[in-house]
Amino acid sequence: MDTPWDLTVVHTADLGPRRLREVRFLLDDAFAGDVDDTDLDHALGGLHVLAHRDGRLAGHAALVQRHLVAGDRPLRAGYVEAVAVAPGERRRGLGAALTGVVEDLAGRAHEATFLGASDEGARLYRSRGWRVWSGPTGVMTPEGVRATPDDDGGVHVHDPAGALDVTARLLCDWRCGDVW
Repeated sequence: MDTPWDLTVVHTADLGPRRLREVRFLLDDAFAGDVDDTDLDHALGGLHVLAHRDGRLAGHAALVQRHLVAGDRPLRAGYVEAVAVAPGERRRGLGAALTGVVEDLAGRAHEATFLGASDEGARLYRSRGWRVWSGPTGVMTPEGVRATPDDDGGVHVHDPAGALDVTARLLCDWRCGDVW
């Protein structure tokens, strides 16, 4: 893909402290400070797509593995985290470029790919064939399954074959902070 950005894929283990700080600063800038340490923590342990322009981090997306249950089917799922585009780089195709790399990576390693999308981000994902998960959502906690109705309609799936029933109940694994 020919873009004005230098796109690289790096595992968390190879990011190092300086690049991790750059990612955190980008998240703070992109989301006007409405992020916390758990948002970055959720993006760790997998692959990071980094977009640089003129030596500056312009965009980021992470792909991590999660265990989800769709209906009664356990899934080895890719989960997209910490998608951020620097304010000065928006509306130029960088979000689509990052998403394209993530879709390619996930398609080679996972049964399906999921993410929780903001209203603004949802338009991009739907334009790329992602479907809204319309069934109820929940989380598998140490105390048992708990519904997450505030997340209903906000989870999207990239399942190019369309094999998943998006009306079924979708459960995610437990974690600190936002579960979806």
